[in-house]
Amino acid sequence: MSKNKSWTEKLEARDKDLPKIVKLDEKMQKKYRGAKTMVVPHPRDVLDIISRVPAGALITTEEIRQMLAKKYDVDIACPMTTGIFVTIAVNAAQEIAENTGKIIPWWRTLRSKGVLNEKAPGGLDNHKKMLEQEGFSIIKKGNKYIVENYRNFVVPVV
Repeated sequence: MSKNKSWTEKLEARDKDLPKIVKLDEKMQKKYRGAKTMVVPHPRDVLDIISRVPAGALITTEEIRQMLAKKYDVDIACPMTTGIFVTIAVNAAQEIAENTGKIIPWWRTLRSKGVLNEKAPGGLDNHKKMLEQEGFSIIKKGNKYIVENYRNFVVPVV
């Protein structure tokens, strides 16, 4: 019986084949509004971006995707894999903190539209608690929790 991989192991698991630049065919160009090239990033790329979000600031998956596209000089970053790799990165960040004491501010990473991540370490309650400890106000919108006025705190794409 095989042992489940830790989040840190998942972070490193794709070393051989990622990042990968893909030229999109016509069907995919239509789907992605004319984008011709796309990067499928490495989860470590996502962790690197998350690790640079300063206190008092936030980042969403959209900004992460824009930063990755800029880094690799392509039109877009793959939305599906980037979303998956955000989950891997935030959970790996928590494991790194627990194992080494190095703090990577994973809690400053939000889903689209400022939504808290239910797949974050400790779930929604912990994500909410960590953000509130930094002074952010969390509000319930429908069945989701978002950071109030999150756009005012989003880091610029660099």
